[in-house]
Order: sequence, then structure tokens, then C-alpha cells
Amino acid sequence: MNKGYRSTLAAVVAICALTACSRDEAMAAPAPAETAPMPAGGAVAETFEVTPVSHATAVLRWADKVIYLDPVGGAEAFAGMDAPDLVLVTDIHGDHFSADTLTAVVGDGTVIVAPQAVIVQLPEPLAQRTTMLANGQSLTEHGFSIEAIPMYNLPESADAFHPKGRGNGYVIEREGLRIYVAGDTEDVPEMRALQDIDVAFIPMNLPYTMTVEDAADGVLAFAPKRVYPYHFRGTEGLSDVEKFKSLVNSGNPDIEVELLDWYSGT
Repeated sequence: MNKGYRSTLAAVVAICALTACSRDEAMAAPAPAETAPMPAGGAVAETFEVTPVSHATAVLRWADKVIYLDPVGGAEAFAGMDAPDLVLVTDIHGDHFSADTLTAVVGDGTVIVAPQAVIVQLPEPLAQRTTMLANGQSLTEHGFSIEAIPMYNLPESADAFHPKGRGNGYVIEREGLRIYVAGDTEDVPEMRALQDIDVAFIPMNLPYTMTVEDAADGVLAFAPKRVYPYHFRGTEGLSDVEKFKSLVNSGNPDIEVELLDWYSGT
């Protein structure tokens, strides 16, 4: 794995939520800090800070909690960061899952959530403290409601890179703010049917997930307020995320497309 050190700057997004409950392993430096308020009617604002680490790996600071998404890259990739309150692992591939990294970064109070296919590959001490979540199931941890969303390739086949039912995307919700982490998926019906998503992390890299065009079409179907392209390096290099942004904004100018730097230094 190529490893670039995380910069100390993060992408900071101030998001207002409605009070009415309204195989590519590469380390990269995050983008420069930016602040962009998301429009919403009503009242309670939470600070939602995104620090891209690499490819599919990110750190979310959500109010008073820290969430690691698919931590890989060893302890050095998270140097200077707080230990996570919550870790979400989507799938078994090395750009999403590293038992060594998990061992290095979890704290005493960290809750790990993962599909069964990941848990069976964990060393016993980690497996015993990991909560299994299957597609369609949900749980609540540290004040967050977490639902596992199917992630898979189309057309479905047993020999697909990502067969249905093995891995999880996640919808994470707290106080009406809903975040969707897609994982390795195409624009499957379960994604297109999502509702009331405030922030979405969407992959686009062939041959592992989907094209830029399909990613844009899927996003337009469920219309999140804000979308971050991530996981966009495939066998032919980086996907054209500027084209993705153009396609989304041509179809729905109200969707904010934020481009962060997931691959600097690689």
C-alpha cells in the first residue's frame, strides 16, 4: 500500500438538521479545510467534520463522537487523531478491512460494527467485541442509529467482486441528520430508494463498483443534500469526479457535490 500522511486539516461541514427529526490500497492526504453550511429549515446545527484518509477510509467527527470508516493503513494513518467511539467496516477487501489497523486504533470503549464475512476474519479478541450487522438490520450505538444497506455489483452473480449480502453500506442517523456510506456498490435499487439523506459517500471505480454516469444517475434518484465522491481509483486510474459533479448538478442543481482529496501523495 502506498501511504501518504494525513494532513492536519479536515473538510468541515456545518450541517443543520431539522428538529422535527427532520482493490486498491492507497493512502492519501486530506483536502484543505473548507466550511459550507447546508441549507435546512429549522434549528439545531451539528458540526460534522470529514477527514479523508485514503480511498475508502475516512474519519468523521460528529458532534462529540468520532467515527472511523473502513480504517486501513496502520496506526500511522491515524496519527494525532482521537481514538474512535465507533468503527464501521463495510467489506473484506484490503482497501476496506485490516485487522492489524483495527487492533492498532481501537480504544477500550470503541464499538466495532461489521458484516459476518469480516468478523470471521478477525482475531478472536477483536471478533468478540465486534457487533455483527447483516443487510437490512439496524442497531443503536453511542446515540447513533445504524442501518446496514445492501452493497453489491450488477448484474448479480456468485463470482461478482461484491455479491449481495456479504458487505454492508450504512445509513447512520443522529437527531435527524442522516449519513449514507455506500461502500462497494453499484446504483442498486436499495440505494436508489433511500430517503431523506443529508450526506452521501458514493464510489465510482471500474471494474469494482460503477461508472461515473451510473453513480450520478443513482445519486439523482435519491437526491441527498450533499454528496462526496470517494473510492474512485480503479484499474485505469482516477475516475472523472468533475464529470460526476457536472452530471449531478445538471440533473439537480440543489445537490451539493463536494470534491475532497483522497489520493494526494500516492
